[in-house]
Order: sequence, then C-alpha cells, then structure tokens
Amino acid sequence: MVKPVRVALVEDDKAIAGYMRGIIEGAPDLRFVRHFANGDDFLKACPTLETDVVLMDLNLPGTSGVDSITQAKAQRPEVQFLVLTVFENPAYVFQALCAGATGYLVKNRAPQELVQAVRDIHAGGSPMSSFIARLVVGTFQQGAKQRILDEKLTDREKGILDLLANNLMYKEIAAKEDISIDTVRRHVYNIYRKLQVNGRLEAIRKVYPER
Repeated sequence: MVKPVRVALVEDDKAIAGYMRGIIEGAPDLRFVRHFANGDDFLKACPTLETDVVLMDLNLPGTSGVDSITQAKAQRPEVQFLVLTVFENPAYVFQALCAGATGYLVKNRAPQELVQAVRDIHAGGSPMSSFIARLVVGTFQQGAKQRILDEKLTDREKGILDLLANNLMYKEIAAKEDISIDTVRRHVYNIYRKLQVNGRLEAIRKVYPER
C-alpha cells in the first residue's frame, strides 16, 4: 500500500488554515500532519516534524515565510516547500525560490489544483501558477541575455562598468583601479563600442536592466 503524502501547513489566517486543512484531509492519498500559525513555532518543531510537504505562507508574524524556508531547508533538505500566498510580486517569487521552495501558487487556486500540486511536488515536480511560471521563464531568458552581453567585455571592463553603475566619476575609478584617467576613458570607449551604446546610463541598463 502506498503511504499517504504527509502535509504540514504554516498559515496565520485561521479561516484560510481551516479551509486548506479541509482540502488536504479530503484527499485520500494525503494526510494532514499539523498546522502552525507562525514561522517561529514551525522552526521549533521542524527538526522532528514528520512531514513530506510544507504549505508555506510568506507574510507571517515573527520569522517570515522566506526565512522559515531558508532555515528549515538547512535542517531538512528532503522536505518540499510549496508556497501559498496572495503575492505575485517577482521579488517575493524569487526570494522564495532561492530560499528553497520548489513550488509557488497563489491562494485563489481551486481545491483540486492544490491537491494536485501537493502530489506533483512530492513526485519531484515544481508546480507553479501560470503567472509565476511566466515570470521565471522571463527572468531566465533575461539572465541569459545579460550573460551574453557580459561575455563581450574583458574582466577589467566589467569591473569598470560596475564602478560606473555605482556612480563613480572617472577620476574616482582611476584612483580605485590605480590607472590613469586616460586609461579609464579608453576602457569606457571600448565598453560603449562593444555594447553598442552611447553613454553610461544606456550601458548600465543594457547589462543590468533591473537597475
């Protein structure tokens, strides 16, 4: 007989927690283990908690959901974290994924979608809302584009561009790099030529579009 997937929940809203618990308990192949109202209580129980999947809210009192995932993953790398939140902000998404979450859903999903997401994440998948998946793909593509642009520059030119991005003047760059101002100008000219831009701001935006 296949063992049911053990599921824990970290959610501070009692109504939402009760709703999600009901969904999990209604699935024959899932078993609800325990509910935690905050990240601190979850982290205290984490070392001995018998669970396979944790449904994690992000906006929690005390230790945040992202920090809870980070700390828990260090102790229990085998446990899978599925973020359930109202936040679709890219910053929240990538903080959670970098912390160790392997799935990310918004809370307005249908009950059957939540159940299937738990099954998928336990089976090795990474369930995500379509909006979240699009963000991930877009960021991956942009990251690849940035690396291609970055590879056009020498290590010295990359360093100078970083200093330009931090608003240093040519004379400050020259002092920091122990080179002449004329050498700085020559490097900057080469950076602009390789990136096919006409100025500092355009070069920075082309290689670091998030700035």
